[in-house]
Amino acid sequence: MKVISTAVADVLIIEPRVFGDARGFFYESFNQQAFDAATGTSLQFVQDNHSRSSRGVLRGLHYQLAPKAQGKLVRVVRGAVFDVAVDIRRASPTFGQWAGVELSEDNHRQLWIPPGFAHGFLVLSESADFLYKTTDYYSPEHERCIAWDDPAIGVAWPDVGLAPQLSAKDQQGKALARAEVFA
Repeated sequence: MKVISTAVADVLIIEPRVFGDARGFFYESFNQQAFDAATGTSLQFVQDNHSRSSRGVLRGLHYQLAPKAQGKLVRVVRGAVFDVAVDIRRASPTFGQWAGVELSEDNHRQLWIPPGFAHGFLVLSESADFLYKTTDYYSPEHERCIAWDDPAIGVAWPDVGLAPQLSAKDQQGKALARAEVFA
């Protein structure tokens, strides 16, 4: 496994070792010991989620407040997305900054998004199957959403040739300046 730091502290790109030949490929998508060593954490994952979305769907920027804050390990098994993590830890030197990376079925990359970050993605391919492991259970009463297009954050979303398709919840995302964030 190769671990690549991003411009935002604690957000990591994880590249598994992929073994491929004319028959296909094999890789270990998760190993708790290797993950703990790579991230310096000892968190347990308690829930796996799978979403399928079409081109132009933008999900996010989502997070859960303490005591139900979630860390997420995300990857794409079909298609491609532009995946983003935004630091919403007020005391962090990178508060309000974002890191983004393309995750795809071809590059097999994963992104580790620790608790204290908002997360979102934009589907680049015709459709994408997106998998994520979370360190806490989904809790609607702790869930929040920051506006995907907040100019104070300034995420440089790729142009996919159509306006982002948002859920009703995501259309109501708050500006970072008005959002409940982490201390």
